[in-house]
Amino acid sequence: MFIDEAQIYVQAGDGGDGVVSFRREKFVPRGGPDGGDGGRGGDVYLEATEDVNTLYGFHHKQRFEADRGGNGAGARKHGTRGKDLAIMVPVGTMAYDVEGNVVADLAEPGGKAVVARGGRGGLGNTHFTTATMQAPRIAQKGEPGEKKSVRLELRLLADVGLVGLPNAGKSTLLSSITAARPKIADYPFTTLVPNLGVVALRETSFVVADIPGLIEGAHTGAGLGLEFLRHIRRTRLLVHVLNGLSDDPVRDFEVVNRELSEYSTELLDKTQVVAFNKTDIPEARDRWLQVRGSLMAMGVESFPISAATGEGVQVLVEAVAAMLAQLAPAPTVPAVEEQVRVYRLEPKPAEEVAVEREGDSYRLKGRAAERAAALTNLDTPEGMMVMKRRLARLGVNRLLERAGAKEGDLVRVGEAEFRWYKSGR
Repeated sequence: MFIDEAQIYVQAGDGGDGVVSFRREKFVPRGGPDGGDGGRGGDVYLEATEDVNTLYGFHHKQRFEADRGGNGAGARKHGTRGKDLAIMVPVGTMAYDVEGNVVADLAEPGGKAVVARGGRGGLGNTHFTTATMQAPRIAQKGEPGEKKSVRLELRLLADVGLVGLPNAGKSTLLSSITAARPKIADYPFTTLVPNLGVVALRETSFVVADIPGLIEGAHTGAGLGLEFLRHIRRTRLLVHVLNGLSDDPVRDFEVVNRELSEYSTELLDKTQVVAFNKTDIPEARDRWLQVRGSLMAMGVESFPISAATGEGVQVLVEAVAAMLAQLAPAPTVPAVEEQVRVYRLEPKPAEEVAVEREGDSYRLKGRAAERAAALTNLDTPEGMMVMKRRLARLGVNRLLERAGAKEGDLVRVGEAEFRWYKSGR
C-alpha cells in the first residue's frame, strides 16, 4: 500500500543522573567527593533508504524512543551515552515540526537528520565543591531528552511528471515508455497512487512519475488533488497529457495549469510540454493543428502522440531527453558537514521567566526556570537550596512579588513545587 503522509512522536533519551559519592579507601577515612557524571541521552534521527518506498509502516507504529544515558558512579566513573535511534524512511521524505517548519529534507540515499536531541547528563557532586562546602551532597539529574511530534511527507523523486485530467492517457503513456505496469481502465481516477517508471534511452535514462488525475478545484482538495500535487514539486519537467477527444483540450490545459499555480506558483516555472494524445483516432487527429496553434500562442511546445499505438511517442521521448539535458540538475540537500545530520535543529533560546497564577498558588514558566528544576535533585535540602538560588538569579523573587505572591505561598515549576520565601530558605 502506498502511503505518503504519516505523523510520528519521537522522544530522545534522557541524560543519566550524576551521583553523590565520596572516596572510601583504606587509610583515607574522609575522602573527598568522587561522584561521576551521567551520560548523554541518545538522539533520534531519520535516515533515508532505498529499501522502503512508502510511509505505510508508520501507520502501525507512531512512537519512537532513544535510550537513556547511564547514571554516573563513584570513583569519578561517568555514565555511558545512550544509544541513538535511527528511523528509516524512504528517499524523498520531508519532515515538519508542529509549526509546519521543515526540519529535514532527505532527498538522497543515506541522508540523515537529527529530529530530537538527547538530554545532557547530570553533573556528579565533584562539580559542587566550594571553599565553604567541601563535602557537597548535591548532584544533578539528567536533562530530559527532546520530545516532539513530527509530520512526515513523502515526495517522489522523478525527473519528469505526467500531469493532466483523468482519462487523458497518462498511465498508458507511462506503460508504453517504461517497464511500469500501472492499473489502466476507461474511467476517472483509475490511478489512485503515483506510479514511477524509468525511461532508458541509449546512454541516458530518466525517471517519470504518473501523477493521479487532477480536476478543477484540486488545489483545495477536490478529487485526489492535495494528496498528490506535492509529488510534482521535485520534478524538473512536466509533460502535460491532453485528451484529444475532449470537448475542449485547450480549456483542459488551462484548468490543470490553474490548479498547479493555485497549489504552488513555482510549478508554473517548470519547463512544460504537451503530449496531445489519442491521435490514432480521426476525430482527435483532425483537431490537432487547431490545438497546436493555440498552444504555440501560449509559448508551449506540443507533440501529437498515441499512447495506445506508440505513434509519435519516440519523438516525444527524444525531445524530453534533450530538454532534460539542458535543464539544471534537480536540487539536492546541503552538503553533509557531519556524518549524522543534514539539518541541525537550533537550540531553543532561553525563554524569559514568567509567572502565572493558579488559584492560591503560582507557576513559573520559561525554559530556563523549568530546566533549573528538571536538573536538580529536589529530594535533599541541599538540592532544593541550589534550585532556589538558580531561580533567584533568574529574577524570580521580583516576578513573584509583582504577581502578588506572599512568603509561604506555594510555587510550582515543571514537576517541582516549593514554598516561597524571599530569603530563599
